Amino acid sequence: MNKIAILTDSNSGITQEQAKELGVYVIPMPFFINGKQFFEGISLTQEEFYEKLLQDADISTSQPSIGELEDKWNELLKEYDEIVFIPMSSGLSGTCQTALMLADDFGGRVHVVNNQRISVTMRQSVLDAKFLANQGKSAEEIKNILEREKMESSIYITLETLKYLKKGGRITAAAAAIGTVLNLKPVLQIQGEKLDAFSKTRGKNSAKKIMLQAMKDDMENRFAEAYAQGRMHMEAAYTGNKEEAEEWAELVKETFPQLDFHMDPLSLSVACHIGYGALAIATSRYLPEEQ
Repeated sequence: MNKIAILTDSNSGITQEQAKELGVYVIPMPFFINGKQFFEGISLTQEEFYEKLLQDADISTSQPSIGELEDKWNELLKEYDEIVFIPMSSGLSGTCQTALMLADDFGGRVHVVNNQRISVTMRQSVLDAKFLANQGKSAEEIKNILEREKMESSIYITLETLKYLKKGGRITAAAAAIGTVLNLKPVLQIQGEKLDAFSKTRGKNSAKKIMLQAMKDDMENRFAEAYAQGRMHMEAAYTGNKEEAEEWAELVKETFPQLDFHMDPLSLSVACHIGYGALAIATSRYLPEEQ
């Protein structure tokens, strides 16, 4: 049986310390803040990032360089036969496409998974990959299973401010101004490649209700069979607002008490585009292989 390394990036929410505990590996995502490069979880903490964000620092996201990927892969291949690399969704970052091209130079020993996930649902894919490797699956089999399951997840997000959607060109300055005056809170959705508009409402409490109802609808329709069996992972995420997020977590657990639950801070790559104070609810289905 081949020895397989499971590798992801910090968009999964898995810290370097957690990676050691889980027996996986994490490439830190790079950021530029006022022209200086930082690496998530290495030279940049969540707290430092939000401090800079709230000070209106010039922040831009990047992706690991080809050299950084090559170095990490070569390092792991000294100890492992194969690598399963699970990067952020190809619809949200260019890392996946870069990695797919680079993998051609590694003689079939590196398998890049394009399963369209981010944050807590991406983390679950990493845990699923580790489970499959422990079950004796090959790297290619793990890749195929994770890509087969890529649409078996769902995320809804609400924002504290429209400022960063305006800054990123996702909405106009006029729309942002009107939304701010009316206290409009958008609810966004990630299912597959893109971050899309789902709904908008007055105030955050209404947005929370919309997200919970949207997730209930998913459970009763898209995931009805797995939900009835309790075979859905329930997840939540947030951007910087830990106290509010803990209250949100309790509400989510009360709504779906029969499901296991996990919460993490949202990836800083997402936080750059949606700002401080966001809340998210997510789910991902158990693998059929876990029966």
